[in-house]
Amino acid sequence: MKVPTIYVLSDSLGETAEKVARATISQFDKEEIDVVRIPYIRSVEQAEEAVRDAKANGGIICHTIVEEELRSTFEEIAAREQVVSVDILGPMLQAVRTITTTEPRLKAGMMHKLDRDYFKKVEAIEFAVKYDDGKSPSGFLKADIVIIGVSRTSKTPLSMYLANKRIKAANLPLVPEVPLPEELFRIPPYKIVGLVIDPGKLNTIRSERLRTMGLTDEASYAQLDRINEELHYAREIMRKLHCPVIDVSTKAIEETANRVMEIVERNRRRP
Repeated sequence: MKVPTIYVLSDSLGETAEKVARATISQFDKEEIDVVRIPYIRSVEQAEEAVRDAKANGGIICHTIVEEELRSTFEEIAAREQVVSVDILGPMLQAVRTITTTEPRLKAGMMHKLDRDYFKKVEAIEFAVKYDDGKSPSGFLKADIVIIGVSRTSKTPLSMYLANKRIKAANLPLVPEVPLPEELFRIPPYKIVGLVIDPGKLNTIRSERLRTMGLTDEASYAQLDRINEELHYAREIMRKLHCPVIDVSTKAIEETANRVMEIVERNRRRP
């Protein structure tokens, strides 16, 4: 007995159409149904061949052909050969058109591109976590950008924000008593960004941080003398590194991130 077959056609990989086909088959759990995926349909000849195969084997077709002319021609061929064909993407495109003011790109492979972007984002987030707070300076050599600054200048939130933009950011707190890792001097200055802040603003931030931890703001961590000492040290390091410096005193994370993304984009255009 011939096994029923669903032919899955696409002008890209065909993963979406195959998932729909297999989800449908799961509702017929007492039947054995095959799925044959035929990706990268780009010509009428390929479409005709796929329809002939489906007809010869008594199969049906589902597809996610994006290009309108090819999709229309394919539907005509299937109708002529009396092969049942289900257009998965077309009706949805038409429906979305009724609620938008722009036309769809009608470009094959867009979903695959979205998947790649998603995994790049996940990779960047994992990178930011792994190389947060100077945990492993070896990450500096792999980073798109290295963020340096004294404690509470939003290095970690900035790194995570950039990670969501698929930028691999590592960060390092600058503390006068802690030696700098030699990796910091092995990367180009343009791949480092220094963050500075107004001493009074930092005093307020650190005092609040101590209070949330149940401590008093009398600790040296929140004292202006100590803060000025740290900021002076940080500026000296940034001067020695010749790296760009951003004052975050009055900036939201988004504003600082936009500045850093501009720097990263310039870096990517470097020869």
